[in-house]
Amino acid sequence: MPLVIVNPRSAGGKTGDSWPGIASDLRVHFGPFNVAFTKGEGDGIELAKSAAEAGRKFIIACGGDGTINEVANGILLSGADAELGVLPSGTGGDFRRSIGMPDEHREAARALKNGQTRSIDVGKVTFQNFEGQTVGRYFLNISSFGLAASIIQRVKTNKPFDWLPVDVVRGPASFAVSTLQEVIGLDTTKVRVKIGDREERSLTTVNFCVANARYFGGGMMIAPKAKLTDGSFDVVNIGDMKSAKIIFNVYALYRGTHLTLPEVKATRAKRIEAKPLNPDEKIMIEVDGELPGMLPAVFEIVPMALKLRTAA
Repeated sequence: MPLVIVNPRSAGGKTGDSWPGIASDLRVHFGPFNVAFTKGEGDGIELAKSAAEAGRKFIIACGGDGTINEVANGILLSGADAELGVLPSGTGGDFRRSIGMPDEHREAARALKNGQTRSIDVGKVTFQNFEGQTVGRYFLNISSFGLAASIIQRVKTNKPFDWLPVDVVRGPASFAVSTLQEVIGLDTTKVRVKIGDREERSLTTVNFCVANARYFGGGMMIAPKAKLTDGSFDVVNIGDMKSAKIIFNVYALYRGTHLTLPEVKATRAKRIEAKPLNPDEKIMIEVDGELPGMLPAVFEIVPMALKLRTAA
């Protein structure tokens, strides 16, 4: 019997409001199932870890990318042979795009029941939390620093534009509007980066992405060549690009054609180290759409570490 871990606050609280209908769709395909609701940050990790350690074989995350990340972390930390399922119900929906999971609940429930199980790579990032401790976190999708972290901070504070009511823009639209707001006040970030076995070097970046999957930021195809099963990260750096050029080329980020721009560089690696050029500068990192801490950070690929149910 599967366990469904639900974040009722995802999608601006709509998941909680819609749960009776979502549960009905699940029962059509699964019959009985167990459910646990998260109440705060980190609950998904503990619920999934406890369930996996107790022998639960199939754990479904119902929420956005942050909820999926927490449930995946719980499974991975347990060391148990449990499988992750994704029932999308969040703001960005980036990971479900990479695995082809439908965003409509009834179709997603059908895909979970009739889908196939495969093993995928995960990323692990070791970084500094806001208390100054060195901690680790797994990620399925993308971890980055620079513009994306600023956009996510704006989305999470419900401030796409200070003069707009918070209900005007939601979901992918909130990422698009917040992107425009952040780009208008754009500043670059200067870091020291070591990619794979190459020498450490200084780097100026608008946004630096370590990608296990293809999408972030509510549908931007930042790493169009990324695969979940190739044992490597796609590393994408958007260099010193002016605000006007970014705005003009935003469509390229959604289409995945930005890699042709001279300011954008891409490579592949299994390990990346990054730290601020100025040791006193605070540079936030985002991990699957959450903001857990700051540089310095080490990103490492963990091949075929997680079992995932995907659409057939």
